[in-house]
Amino acid sequence: MQNNTKVFIIAGEVSGDVLGARIMSEMPEVEFYGVGGENMTAAGLTSLFPMADLSVMGVVEVLAHARTLTRRIRQTVNEIIRIRPSVVLTIDSPGFARSVIKELRKSAAGRELIAGGLKFHHVVAPQVWAWRPGRAKKYARTFDKLYAFFDFEVPYFTKFGLDTVAVGHPIADGIIGKYNRSKKVANDEKVITFIPGSRMSEVRRLMPLMRQVAGIISRSGYRGYKFAIPTVETTSAYVAAETAKWNIPVELVSSSNRYDLYSRTYIAIAASGTVSAELAMMHVPAIIVYKMNPVTTWLVRQVINVRWVSLVNILLKRGVYPEFLGSAARAECVMDAFGQLTIPSVRERMIADLKSADKLWRRDIGGAAGIIAVGIRNAIVK
Repeated sequence: MQNNTKVFIIAGEVSGDVLGARIMSEMPEVEFYGVGGENMTAAGLTSLFPMADLSVMGVVEVLAHARTLTRRIRQTVNEIIRIRPSVVLTIDSPGFARSVIKELRKSAAGRELIAGGLKFHHVVAPQVWAWRPGRAKKYARTFDKLYAFFDFEVPYFTKFGLDTVAVGHPIADGIIGKYNRSKKVANDEKVITFIPGSRMSEVRRLMPLMRQVAGIISRSGYRGYKFAIPTVETTSAYVAAETAKWNIPVELVSSSNRYDLYSRTYIAIAASGTVSAELAMMHVPAIIVYKMNPVTTWLVRQVINVRWVSLVNILLKRGVYPEFLGSAARAECVMDAFGQLTIPSVRERMIADLKSADKLWRRDIGGAAGIIAVGIRNAIVK
């Protein structure tokens, strides 16, 4: 491989930022440019703009940030043209990724780069098995290579000619076998961890619910409980300001130390998303909640065709984690599930179910970041 090979990498949220940093560490011979957060910055990236500008989810929420997103798309396209990388690697944030590629193909300079061999690789397959299966065909027209997490996802894309490889869930590489929970310590400490998400929109919607639940627990017969929240750079100031109003002591833990927090968590009450997979891999009993704009909620319900949103529930095909979404995300529902998880037999059954999923998270050979790095190197040398 030639020296000074350039890769333009884009991550739109915390989980992608973590994986992006690992990919960068696997490829020290490459010059990386692009957009990322604190993890990719620590790995040597100078982000083109704050990653928080891309951390938007939901139809209404995206529309509200349309002007910012449009400006960032143009800025990214111009930077790719200036840098002239060999590969553009996008991690999740599929809407932004596809918009950037579309604009590149519209411009003469972008078409020149593509004709010269520029490749588009994407990490995280859209959940076409859950809703809008036609997206698989759109991905095949957009990207040159796709890195999916699970083997069952691969055929959805290869049937349209998209080179797709299953790499395992990247979070499992850093968790399974490395963070073994001590149930005795967790049970003695009784730490209740609230995880409101990484996007400001979801944090704003879930913090009031979590405050209400914390108040009920602290006023009820549950004694000796402590409360903690892991924070991310995009929302840490907001979370700190809100918890200051709770009148209940809350330990705020940086995202980089979240696994240590999870390892001593008795029960987690978490936003739906990547964190539910992290908790499942660490065998942490959890309750999953989520709220969106009512219009977004209605639209999602029209197209979704799976029973659960938590990945461990989907993989095991049963409701291991209780889920309370939309109007069901109420304090009384959460407290009912909370009460169940204080019963030893219920906790033990949930933990046993979570352990049974270990073999589904990780591939036997190689970590996700290493497999992706090989794919990028192969694209560069062709």
